[in-house]
Amino acid sequence: MEENKFTDLIKPYLNSIDNGSFFRKPLKWLYMAMAVINLIFPIYILYQTISSGFFEYMSGKYIFFFILIWLIILAAGWLSFQLWWNRKDQVDTSTEKDDEFTATPAFAHLIQTTGEWVGSWIAVVGFFISLFLTLAFGSEASYLSEAMGVGFIGVGFLAVILMPVYGFVIIIFSRFLAEQFKALTTIANNTRKNKPAPGNSGG
Repeated sequence: MEENKFTDLIKPYLNSIDNGSFFRKPLKWLYMAMAVINLIFPIYILYQTISSGFFEYMSGKYIFFFILIWLIILAAGWLSFQLWWNRKDQVDTSTEKDDEFTATPAFAHLIQTTGEWVGSWIAVVGFFISLFLTLAFGSEASYLSEAMGVGFIGVGFLAVILMPVYGFVIIIFSRFLAEQFKALTTIANNTRKNKPAPGNSGG
């Protein structure tokens, strides 16, 4: 069939939507951006703490525990960078060439990866920050948490227990949600591929 350049200029754009590359490529860029953000986040924490005047007014005990906690955040940032950077390579394999449903698997992969990241961060970093601050400062722990820009992490022994629980729940829920999306699209894609062509049905 002869192509009409006047009407077919949009075909590459439509093909990118149909084959899923329209969704996968931006998602890979997003994953790379998230990886870089996780490397920058510890630097932001350090800047936030310095800007608050923390080092000017706090004693050596506070400074020591800040450095300890900051090193934990730095390690978590490095591991989170690796998580996003490695997961970006799986975006291309979330769909196959002939799949009709391409946006949902890519979105499901984003849900799964985000849940893994948030859940792991809260479980590990949240646990150690809550533990160290609670043991060292008691009722004053919330001030240090706010000064570091991580006031969303609770303090107190209840928080120490709940942080890993919250992290686990986030990971398992996001994984469950992603798997439901993947299962539905896999069934839909396989049903379409196995459906007999018109005029080829047995009988």
